[in-house]
Amino acid sequence: MKVSDISDMWWKTAVFYNLNVGSYLDWNDDGTGDFEGLSHRLDYLGELGVTCLWLAPFYPSPRADNGYDIADYFGVDPRYGDLGDFVEVVRTAHERGMRVIVDLVVNHTSDAHPWFQSARQSRDSPYRDFYIWRDEPPEDQRASMFPDAEDGVWFYDEAAGQYYEHSFYRHQPDLNTANPKVREAIAKVIGFWLQIGVDGFRVDAVPFLIDNGGENEHEYLQAIRTFVGRRNGAGALLGEVNLPYDKQIAFFGDEDGDELTMQFDFVANQRLYLSLAREDAGPLVEALRARPQLARTNQWANFVRNHDELTLDQLSEDERNEVFEAFAPEESMRIHGRGIVRRLPPMLGGDPRWIRMVYSLTFSLPGAPVLYYGEEIGMGEHPTLPGRAAVRTPMQWADSPNGAFSGADADDLPHPLVSGGFSAEHINVSAQLHDPESMFHFVRQLVAAYAISPEIGWGDFEILPQPHACVLVHSLQGSMGRLIALHNFAPDGRKVTVTLDDTDESTRAIDLLGNETYLLDDGVLNVTLDGFGYRWIRIARTGDKRLL
Repeated sequence: MKVSDISDMWWKTAVFYNLNVGSYLDWNDDGTGDFEGLSHRLDYLGELGVTCLWLAPFYPSPRADNGYDIADYFGVDPRYGDLGDFVEVVRTAHERGMRVIVDLVVNHTSDAHPWFQSARQSRDSPYRDFYIWRDEPPEDQRASMFPDAEDGVWFYDEAAGQYYEHSFYRHQPDLNTANPKVREAIAKVIGFWLQIGVDGFRVDAVPFLIDNGGENEHEYLQAIRTFVGRRNGAGALLGEVNLPYDKQIAFFGDEDGDELTMQFDFVANQRLYLSLAREDAGPLVEALRARPQLARTNQWANFVRNHDELTLDQLSEDERNEVFEAFAPEESMRIHGRGIVRRLPPMLGGDPRWIRMVYSLTFSLPGAPVLYYGEEIGMGEHPTLPGRAAVRTPMQWADSPNGAFSGADADDLPHPLVSGGFSAEHINVSAQLHDPESMFHFVRQLVAAYAISPEIGWGDFEILPQPHACVLVHSLQGSMGRLIALHNFAPDGRKVTVTLDDTDESTRAIDLLGNETYLLDDGVLNVTLDGFGYRWIRIARTGDKRLL
């Protein structure tokens, strides 16, 4: 499947916003967020500038893993509403110019799924081969993704009389995606949600989806991409592939990019945190220079935080310990031996300059930015909640009971609200909407600057050499012009001056975030950055007619 129309490649310059419906807004005051509540906040997301809504799993589920343990692929969990409520959200989002993607979690099901319940009852069940069974687990079995929760990836099922494979938790048996019947069932799931109106999928744990040991395992991803293209020519596949670049690149497909549409850049994300810990741009610069060149039909997704732990598994043990010591000094802040269960603002001590520098950098990197709900107001985590739940607390809408998330009793909420300095009393949407200096308005400014800078999504990327180890300077050259972004990883007392002297025949430069215009002296511009300083500078040539 080849995409040729630029309008079909909307993901190249989209602003993604990920949320869990159950934690966003509870409209009927039963304690759980719902689709009706979300529908009443789409104008808020439109004001922020979101162009694509990414919904975490909302399907019927025991919710032993935040809904990623799916018991029915074709429904809506009654706690959130019904299918009609979902359709109304999609319709309303589309009317406001927002796309909608949903999670495609088909590397495993819940053990409560009817397929598995049938499979475990009899070896003659038509669903037995939907899963992977053995009489004895292999001696050389791979390690569990959750070594602090599971001692292996095979579990003995008494009813079935065999072991089944589970790459994640034992209540999430792996689907046998090498089975053509399983692939047919997955195609029905994809076709169902595309028919209802979604614009694509965030594909969960992609390497586990196609890890069947065959030589042609990527043909399955190609088949999925082709199927999505037939049903929706502009459909996106945003893949979760946490692998080194040399292995990750294969999941984009051939030179035309015929597998995943987009992938999260886990490498740059992890090196970002090492740079923050060292106050040195070097680790991130190294990652960005190693980024593979993508086909025109593909894109990177840049993020600061996501709904899981902040994984650091691609750093060396010494590097990971550096980040732990800087940002997760207590054992309770860590998980699985590789990750951090904190949001960015508390990690950075609530320093607004440092926090804003990180988001400015993320929006300026080549690719499409992905926000996790609450990032736009600087929400923190709940430090006493176990594991990943710490960063999945209810959205903080106002300084009122339950943060105006719900009128139910606090004990009925999915998780307690954040307390202390990052509580709704101090961090909430209502207050920030009326404060032009707030985090919300800063993120909205970034979104607006990103929207008028198509070179970030489409342009040629180059890291510009300069003498300061703490500074990252990169250039994005597009058909309409050039953007240069500068970011200082060093704190107060480390002011630096960067000289830009390769601006060709340019006569002026515009600071898109500071609303300043500079006249260039023979194509040379000196830019001073304070500690944690940042600039987005549009290099304008004579006759440039863009709205700057």
